[in-house]
Amino acid sequence: MTNTPHRIVLLRHAKAEWPDTDDHERPLADRGRRDAPAVGRWLAGSGITPDLALCSTATRCRETWKLVVPELARRPRTVYDERLYEATTGDLIAVLNETDDDVADLVVVGHNPGLHAVADALAGGAEGELLARTNRSGFPTSSVAVLTFTGSWKSLEHGTAHLAAFWTPHA
Repeated sequence: MTNTPHRIVLLRHAKAEWPDTDDHERPLADRGRRDAPAVGRWLAGSGITPDLALCSTATRCRETWKLVVPELARRPRTVYDERLYEATTGDLIAVLNETDDDVADLVVVGHNPGLHAVADALAGGAEGELLARTNRSGFPTSSVAVLTFTGSWKSLEHGTAHLAAFWTPHA
């Protein structure tokens, strides 16, 4: 299993409203409801067919994922994980390390600053200017970072992945 290629797709939730409610319960804004299906189309067009999706339990993440999925070639198994809400880099790496090695492509639907930080931490290299572009952009809503690595999910740590793609609907 040590030479098994894996792909991590980090998806920041789509644009959310700021109603007078608990942060965890914030729904998507109109722009978010428009952008989320575009994310799904980009993933499908990029040949990404996730085996598993880990999604934050926050309303805006669950709504984002529900709008992404119909655009994919097939529906992956989805796990809603409360640990992804307000997760730190270390928290996210720990969750990734728990992934079964049979999972080739994993999508994580979550939040900033955690997703941006973990993309930066895991990327030991990148295609062209992708890492600089990711850092300049600040990982806006509906952004997708695709990282690849070879080996066991348990071996994933700082600098062991390669940033293969970065996409945002408002680039």
